[in-house]
Amino acid sequence: MARRVLITGGAGFIGSHLAEELLRRGERIFIVDNLDDYYDAALKRKNLEEIKLAGSYELFPADIRDARSLREAFAAARPNAVVHLAARPGVAPSLREPELYTSVNVLGTTNVFELSRQFAVEKIVFASSSSVYGKFDRVPFREDDAVAKPLSIYAATKLAGEALAFTYSSLYGLQTVCLRIFTAFGPRQRPDLAIRKFAGLIEDQKEIPVYGDGSMSRDYTYVTDVVDAIRQALDYQERFEIFNAGNSRTIRLDELIAGLEIALGKKAMRKYLPAPPGEMPVTFADLTKSREKLGYRPAVPFEEGIRRFVNWLRKNR
Repeated sequence: MARRVLITGGAGFIGSHLAEELLRRGERIFIVDNLDDYYDAALKRKNLEEIKLAGSYELFPADIRDARSLREAFAAARPNAVVHLAARPGVAPSLREPELYTSVNVLGTTNVFELSRQFAVEKIVFASSSSVYGKFDRVPFREDDAVAKPLSIYAATKLAGEALAFTYSSLYGLQTVCLRIFTAFGPRQRPDLAIRKFAGLIEDQKEIPVYGDGSMSRDYTYVTDVVDAIRQALDYQERFEIFNAGNSRTIRLDELIAGLEIALGKKAMRKYLPAPPGEMPVTFADLTKSREKLGYRPAVPFEEGIRRFVNWLRKNR
């Protein structure tokens, strides 16, 4: 019997790829997304059209902060599993709008867990973030590292989401997996994220903003690898667990720009700016636990991912 999976934020970058993959595997999919204005809603509507090519699904245009609308979605979907991707993203904007970020990412997440309890959902996968590690002296980051010092409001809200996941699992027996996702990229990437933003500016021969000295490093993870981690987490059979979902390789900002220059066949014009507050100097995933318990093995190297992304971008600009 097909599993009924409700995906919050299913019209977004990761959510749309996940919905496609689960539909191809025969799951029944229900999407909750309010198509908010963080970036152009037309891009999310296009993602929804792309999902239809993989199969049919039901869309509920609900805000996760609106418990009544969210309850209606749960009542209609009666999901066996929930993948909670919906969130207000981004480090810098979270410093400008802390109340908005806490209302969406904490209150909204509470609503998702509470309704999952009420509707006897069997499994919840919560999309956390590598940002919860903060400025850590030791790399790579392990899931048992202390994470009590987030550097941004966004990171603090994701840490709060993990705490809620543990509490609901402990109190009510909800099977919950928190995935700490390391900088995802690929087709349909949000336009505010570095790879897509830089690629567009390089294509148009415009200056790209380089924050700091170019040494800031990220563990870039191709979107299909993130989807694999979520799919494996849906099948994981313990009450509560946290896993890293990364590529376990760091790429410096100047290396990223050089890689885009090669893939695009164009030189970047750089404008150096001070490093912004709240940004982590490095992210780097230890995948030992994810490999052993989930069977997670990222398959797309950074260079191949950049090539695929550029091919998609040139077809879709």
